[in-house]
Formats: sequence, C-alpha cells, structure tokens
Amino acid sequence: MSKIHSTVILFLAALVLSISIFALAESYTVKTSSDKFLGNYLVNQSDFTLYYFQNDSAANGASTCYGECAALWTPFYASNLSLSDNLRQIDFGVITRTDGRKQTTFKSWPLYQYRKDIGPGFTKGNGIDGIWHVIDPDNQPQLI
Repeated sequence: MSKIHSTVILFLAALVLSISIFALAESYTVKTSSDKFLGNYLVNQSDFTLYYFQNDSAANGASTCYGECAALWTPFYASNLSLSDNLRQIDFGVITRTDGRKQTTFKSWPLYQYRKDIGPGFTKGNGIDGIWHVIDPDNQPQLI
C-alpha cells in the first residue's frame, strides 16, 4: 500500500472515530461544574457560570435586575432545557420578566450570567457586593 493510501486510511479512521466520540458526547443546557473552593455550581451549555441575585428574594421569584444591572448580569434563558443526570427538572422553571423577556429559574431563583466571566469556568461574579452568588445545586434553598 502506498504512503498516500495509508495516510488517507488513517485520516478516514480518525474522522470516523472523532464523529463517533462527538455523537456520544451529551449536550446539556444546564449542568454542574466543580471548584475546590466553591464546590459544585451550575453552568450553562458552554460552561459559563450561572448566578443568583440575593435581592430577588424580596420579589418572590421575580427578577429585580433591569437596565444597567441586566446589561452586566445577563438574564439566562434556555427554551429547551436539557439537564445533566444529577439535576432535577422539577427544580427549574421559567418566569416572564417585566421587560417581556423570559428567564430560567432554579428553585424559583432567576438565573444570570456575569459579563465579566470571559471564559468557561470563570466565577468572577461570585460574592460581588455580597449579593451575587454561584448556585450550589445541592444546598440552594427554595426561594418560594
């Protein structure tokens, strides 16, 4: 067999293997990540951290983050929620914000992403002003 044929066969085998592995990888819109200091916390499909806003507790599950707040803390919404096995569908919901946009909730807490988290795994928003926190799926209290 010529060197060209061997190279083509190896390339095709690698392509088939990579397609098979890709097909086996599960896609979630919300899953958990882990950090040695923070423990487990929720992330979106791209591994960007999801947060809750402590001030939302006064609004009984409604978002209180609008305007400049919402520009920095983007409301998270997934229309077709797909969860990793360690999360329960019953803990998630959807609210309609006063601006008409939808927002995904976890245990009735509206979920947000922090614009300054510049990549997957960043948790720069945790603890800001003592009112923004990562979501610990095992210990997050029900809001309502």
